Amino acid sequence: MEFMCSVTSKMGEKKMLIVCLCVDDPLVTGSSVEKITNFKDQMLQEFEMSDLGQLSYFLGIEFTKIDEGMLMHQSRYALDMLTKFNMLHCNSANTPTEVGVKLEKDPEEEVVDPTEYRRMVGSLRYLCNTRPDICYSVGLISRFMHNPRVSHLNAVKRILRYLKGTYKYGILLTKGEPGGEVRVTTYSNLDWCRDKGDRKSTTGNVFFLEGAPNSWSCTEEPVVALSSCEAEYIAACEATCQAAWLDSLMRELKIEVKGKVRLLVDNKSAIDLTKHPTSHGRSKHIETRFHFIREQVSKGKLEVLYCRSEDQIVDILTKALKGEHFLTLRKQIGVRKTEIGVDQQKEVAKT
Repeated sequence: MEFMCSVTSKMGEKKMLIVCLCVDDPLVTGSSVEKITNFKDQMLQEFEMSDLGQLSYFLGIEFTKIDEGMLMHQSRYALDMLTKFNMLHCNSANTPTEVGVKLEKDPEEEVVDPTEYRRMVGSLRYLCNTRPDICYSVGLISRFMHNPRVSHLNAVKRILRYLKGTYKYGILLTKGEPGGEVRVTTYSNLDWCRDKGDRKSTTGNVFFLEGAPNSWSCTEEPVVALSSCEAEYIAACEATCQAAWLDSLMRELKIEVKGKVRLLVDNKSAIDLTKHPTSHGRSKHIETRFHFIREQVSKGKLEVLYCRSEDQIVDILTKALKGEHFLTLRKQIGVRKTEIGVDQQKEVAKT
């Protein structure tokens, strides 16, 4: 979901106004009630618009304040999607993707309606805004939008079956101490050469601000890596680019970051490559743009640390996992159950 974001504050003034705009739907927040009120009054004079009060629902995303922070979820959106695609009364699944499933472009397999397939995948992609636990599965089925087959449609329905049992889930954005510093930690990992068609690796990363998930990504790497070290190095660089953007954003918001951004990787060879050009014969072919991570490390903005494979949270974003392991990582990545309102529960019962 793309936003235009404007941050305004006078030189030397601590008061701040933040306006996020998606098409013609604005969100307004800041550190001064007076500045927020003045801005809303000016907007109401210039444009025909309504003040909806405290944030509770925005573009299909629901927000609920609790003692620990803010719950962000899309329970209503998920239910509407299940109803639209006639999956509301299906049997639920405990994971979004079956372990060992192989999705390929088989020209001999039966073709399904591409328009309906794209509608389903598009709806699922929007749900990823609050559901990092389905990002890998949705990314996988998104690779077959042009000419989908029966096996691809079955994979989509598997995700919908998983959502049937977890539509109440979302993420918790924990609140920090007023004026306090925050620590940024990110995990980066990949599944090397998993795609049998082009042999590209699936990479994923997730960023935590004081333990709360802030940003996550699951994509296919742009090039074919010749080794797991190279693939991990490229994945770490992609995470570094996001870290640089987050650092710039937090500086703009006057948020003090505690120490360096910590990037956790489970490949020691890739970590060595970020600090100095070791094994030059094996790494000299790596494109120059991926060496951005070295610059960030040398400037002291990034610290790359080793993470044991069994502690790698990002596995949930790069591969299909067995039930127990998936549930463990789902909890660690910050996805938790929310309580929908009584009215919404009645709607489900009626449907």
